[in-house]
Amino acid sequence: MRLSQMLFVTLREDPAEAEIPSHKLLLRAGYIRRIASGVYGYLPLMWRVLQKVSQIVREEMNATGAQEVLLPALQPSELWKESGRWDTYTQAEGIMFAFTDRQKREVSLGPTHEEVITAIARDMIRSYRQLPVHLYQIQTKFRDEIRPRFGLMRGREFIMKDGYSFHTNEESLKQTYADMDQAYRNMFRRCGLEFRPVEADSGAIGGSGSQEFMVLADAGEDEILFTEDGKYSANTEKAVSRPMEAEPSSFTQFEILETPNTPTIETLANFLKCSPTQIVKNVLYQAVYDNGMTVLVLVSIRGDQDVNEVKLTNELVKVGDRFGGKTLLALTVPDADAQQKWAAKPLPLGYISPALEDEYIAATKSVHPKFLRMVDQTAVELTHFVTGSNQSGYHTVGGNWGKEFAKPDLVVDVRKARPGNRAVHDPSQTLQSARGIEVGHIFQLGTKYSKAMGATYTNEQGEEKPFVMGCYGVGVSRLAQAAVEQNHDRDGIIWPVAIAPYHAIVVIPNISDADQIAAAEKLYADLNAAGVETLLDDRDERAGVKFKDAELVGIPYRVVTGRSLKDGKVEVVQRATKDSQEIPVDEVVSTLKQWIADATS
Repeated sequence: MRLSQMLFVTLREDPAEAEIPSHKLLLRAGYIRRIASGVYGYLPLMWRVLQKVSQIVREEMNATGAQEVLLPALQPSELWKESGRWDTYTQAEGIMFAFTDRQKREVSLGPTHEEVITAIARDMIRSYRQLPVHLYQIQTKFRDEIRPRFGLMRGREFIMKDGYSFHTNEESLKQTYADMDQAYRNMFRRCGLEFRPVEADSGAIGGSGSQEFMVLADAGEDEILFTEDGKYSANTEKAVSRPMEAEPSSFTQFEILETPNTPTIETLANFLKCSPTQIVKNVLYQAVYDNGMTVLVLVSIRGDQDVNEVKLTNELVKVGDRFGGKTLLALTVPDADAQQKWAAKPLPLGYISPALEDEYIAATKSVHPKFLRMVDQTAVELTHFVTGSNQSGYHTVGGNWGKEFAKPDLVVDVRKARPGNRAVHDPSQTLQSARGIEVGHIFQLGTKYSKAMGATYTNEQGEEKPFVMGCYGVGVSRLAQAAVEQNHDRDGIIWPVAIAPYHAIVVIPNISDADQIAAAEKLYADLNAAGVETLLDDRDERAGVKFKDAELVGIPYRVVTGRSLKDGKVEVVQRATKDSQEIPVDEVVSTLKQWIADATS
């Protein structure tokens, strides 16, 4: 392709809308253009990158025996209601583009396709002889993000590979799950990315276990915790660790002490001259289920720890049937306005006790009349602890479970693991932190969807059994931008060779020089004929402008037909290192072919 004929416009200044380097560079280099909030057009260079990423993904998926399909983006609400996720996606997470068509039917634009693929399997797979089956697609997805940002990292429309497998048993599922783990590692390695697989929370997708693949980058939205021995890594939403040992309590008997102006753990610890590890703090949450029931949740946790709200959400989903709910629509710390709707009297904020009386809850049909009391494992282990008294300005000291405070009936692990914590698998290892961009996620779904939607097969004994399922996703457009986030410098993008829009760019410094033009035209033709995808910068621009654009766009190899032509040579510059060398014209094709082969092997 000749740049003079390409839709190609670069910007010298960073666009005001862009916050992170990759977003700025993709806009400046003419790869994408913003159409609306979270919606971007992929311009010619970007589309080539996306096609290359997609092809790598496709090759690795096909190598495992998976079959490619294309499913509808428009989905009927009935399928989502069968699975029980319609309310989750339209209300709780609220990321579904849902609307009513002219026939008054509820439909949505697909954020994911578990329901559609399960319905297809339900209709077409009858016998164990047809299993296992693994289907995947590369398709546009739609999610109504609250805060679209960072360009293609968190958009409302994006390209994704999503795959789904169907099995007769867990053993078969685990084999495909392991195949996908290896296939994903292959994909990201081939794309030239530095990545880390981590344990992850399954979120609204559900299932018994999942793993994310994180591209390491300072601008990553996710924090991951890992150990240097390489034996543990997890998203902070899922991470577990050993908290530091609690200090023995200095209080030997139970009493109520006046503790003025101590509403925080820090102020209380300073006032009582005790360690935060001796304190039980009590955090109040408001949970709303899909049946409209509001439940007030009191979480007791050690004073030096924080609540992981993802883990807490998972625990509340588990106990939802106690309150007639299946889906958790919202989890918040109730502010003053929220408290007014259910509090019978002002709460002793900052001084709440694990024994906060249920009489604080006013009797209403939509609010459960009793607190749901959860105690984190770190707090259960404490004795003679300090905690609130339910009276402002006062705390209790020397308290014990089963004596001054009722034994907890719901012990949970909802603490947030932190950098510096000891690892569970090896206390000599400490957790370290890094930022990551999630580009892939694989799930063991089990029978969650097949049971809910009545999707069954007949086993060898003639019995109807629900499919055992897996789910596997790759963010194709996000991966492309993540590659830029991980590979750039002050001058622009540095594409990994395998996914660069073109391998090389031939630059004519002076289009008035017939020799430069002739040499460039021949190299351009020869390189393309040899399979080296090549651009020709034949624009009527100054040489400096062309060189800056070549660096900004990030093509791996730049060939310049400049002054060295008189010696039968051209300058070849490697974008990643900026190394420059003069190479005889008749050796350029073979040299670049070898470099490309080495970079993509």
